[in-house]
Amino acid sequence: PGLGCSFNGAAHALLHGKRRFIMSSTSCTLRTRKFMTNRLLARRQFILDVLHPGRANVPKAELREKLAKMYDVNDDKCVSLFGFRTQFGGGKSTGFGLIYDTIDAMKKFEPKHRVIRAGLKEAVTKSRKQIKEKKNRVKKMRGGEKNKVM
Repeated sequence: PGLGCSFNGAAHALLHGKRRFIMSSTSCTLRTRKFMTNRLLARRQFILDVLHPGRANVPKAELREKLAKMYDVNDDKCVSLFGFRTQFGGGKSTGFGLIYDTIDAMKKFEPKHRVIRAGLKEAVTKSRKQIKEKKNRVKKMRGGEKNKVM
């Protein structure tokens, strides 16, 4: 509402240096799609849609707690969330979720970097040269020998 200004309220406020803050609601809604029980890998897997209007994003720790409550998981470390992308315009994020039956199954089947992220394993700090030398030693081996070195 200015003289000769043909923008809507929000654009007008931005144009004329006024700031408007939208109060962020603390609630978020979780929806699972393509839910599947994978017995071979001892887990349940799904696509997770998170609706979070008025909020930039939702921390994975918070999502992990809510999912553990939703699916009656006794330890929320068994829940692994990754690959989240926020939709253009915000308000909705989509990612992938896995709920392992036990922590042992998670340690066995999850990639190392996600196990470290979950806090179930310490990150091994080796020099780049050590890692490359080990990789080349393993390349020369066959079959079960590789597992002993790794």
